[in-house]
Amino acid sequence: MSSAVPISSLIPALARAHRALAGDLIREFGLAPGQESVLMLLWESEPRTQSEITRALGVEPPTAAKALARMEAAGFLERTRSSADARVMLVTLTEKGRALETPVRAAWATLEERTVGSFSEADRTEFARLIRQAITGVERSHP
Repeated sequence: MSSAVPISSLIPALARAHRALAGDLIREFGLAPGQESVLMLLWESEPRTQSEITRALGVEPPTAAKALARMEAAGFLERTRSSADARVMLVTLTEKGRALETPVRAAWATLEERTVGSFSEADRTEFARLIRQAITGVERSHP
């Protein structure tokens, strides 16, 4: 039997450490961990429907709704009913949310550097490929 630590035990440890560091880096902007991902989606294109955001984040609808409500209360975004379909909630950034783009992207660059800064470019490429391959394997066996 190998004495090597199972990779499956390392993945949650990496995820926890990464999320904690990300939280430390974005907390100064009034964001909670995960909220920067909502902003990044909206910086790409807006408005987005609440269901689009839910799918893109891979979370349950109540989780997304709660996060969006908190972000709306903090003044980062607005949610309005679609004029074409009142069942659809549209999410747009406020000026406060737009103003965070540069500092949050800088924080994510710092996160990237602290996470894989010691990797060569080839190692970064290979690490990303292996992570995507592992995700595909897990998703294939547990949709």
